[in-house]
Amino acid sequence: MSPSRQYPVTPDGRYFVVDGRLWRTTNPALAPEVKQAMVDKLMKARRQVGIAKKAGDAEAERQARAAVDEAKRGLGERGPVWWNDGAPDFNRRLAANTPYADWYASLP
Repeated sequence: MSPSRQYPVTPDGRYFVVDGRLWRTTNPALAPEVKQAMVDKLMKARRQVGIAKKAGDAEAERQARAAVDEAKRGLGERGPVWWNDGAPDFNRRLAANTPYADWYASLP
């Protein structure tokens, strides 16, 4: 998931928030061409998920979802964290249940 809409981003830039839940941002250290290649791969895989679901093809859907996961890992949005200061990962957790709770509560 990419914060293409104006979702609030944590002060450290590691997450954006949608409906109170933290989602890991793309690794900012990725070269622009690498990032674009991964985004292209992600969008193609997401389209393939939809096609497979519509066709009722469970195996194609499984493969497409695996491709989505691979692209998101390449972007740093899943898998090992892209920061190196030892901070834990709070991806997909409710902001109110993390160290970001006070920051989140202060948002307008």
